Amino acid sequence: MPSDQAFDPTRRQIVGSLASGVAAAAVAGPALGQQSSQSTSQAVGEGAAAGAGDGSLLQKQDPTEQYPKPPFPEQPQEWPGLASEMEPRPDHGEESYRGSGRLTGRKALITGGDSGIGRAAAIAYAREGADVAINYLEAEESDAREVIELIEAEGRTAVAIPGDIREESFCRELVESAVEQLGGLDILVNNAARQQWKSSITDISTEDFDATMKTNLYAMLWITQAAMPHLEAGASIINTASVVAYDPPEILLDYSMTKAAIVNFTKCLAKQVAEQGIRVNAVAPGPFWTPLQPSGGQPQENVTTFGEETPMGRPGQPVELSGLYVLLASQESSYATGHVYSATGGRGGP
Repeated sequence: MPSDQAFDPTRRQIVGSLASGVAAAAVAGPALGQQSSQSTSQAVGEGAAAGAGDGSLLQKQDPTEQYPKPPFPEQPQEWPGLASEMEPRPDHGEESYRGSGRLTGRKALITGGDSGIGRAAAIAYAREGADVAINYLEAEESDAREVIELIEAEGRTAVAIPGDIREESFCRELVESAVEQLGGLDILVNNAARQQWKSSITDISTEDFDATMKTNLYAMLWITQAAMPHLEAGASIINTASVVAYDPPEILLDYSMTKAAIVNFTKCLAKQVAEQGIRVNAVAPGPFWTPLQPSGGQPQENVTTFGEETPMGRPGQPVELSGLYVLLASQESSYATGHVYSATGGRGGP
């Protein structure tokens, strides 16, 4: 997703937070829900992020040294990009996330679940006891297969539904297929996004603008509309916003517009469905290391320095958001709705 300011991230950043206790739980989420007897160096060998610090995620570590820092090599990819072709490979929690039954029996649909933040959420949900359906584009099939295997390895039902969410008919079919194959729906994560940088408003074609709006906004509306009849009291909707909703970089005009709209969609929908016992929240990350960046989301010179402008001096890894997505899907955050939460590496909130 994007780049905050000159380099921004991949997606998102925060608006508000819960009471201090819940906010603390969000921070503690990864530590409480993720345990690993594997060292990070072992995880690297299995495809996790290279350069991460040694020890499990429960051990005290220096977060500034926990994952790779720039400079990174230039690595242009065709959109939508693959995590398997990134250097270093992102850490989605493949080896490091271990659950504790916080979502046992839940059924989740995640768009953009093949890589990046959606993949991290899918892995975490499965290890917390949920059955998971993921949507992705056909070009992302190889990444998606890895996710499906990881979900199934936990003994959970894994459903792969490839297709283009820019098409309204497919969005509605996506939800119906997920409900049918999962046997219901409790968690909806609207995460898929399109980000393509342009230096000037005059460089944004109508075709590009339309593709970004349909991927980031129209699809969220269509999918949520289709999901509503299947969501019962206790269900959770989680949308992926971005830090750029609050501090838009000049090269991400159309993308930043959509992320600001997602914040308002989240807050308004939360008010509409609160009486039904359905909660709606958003996560707004800062710079996160996902395929969105090298596949046109950033100029290549920005990819090489991605995340270095944060106080942490590095981009976030997708697994570092797992705890937030689990918390917001679980009953632990039962009084949280209409909020936006961030993890920005110290760049600050709105």
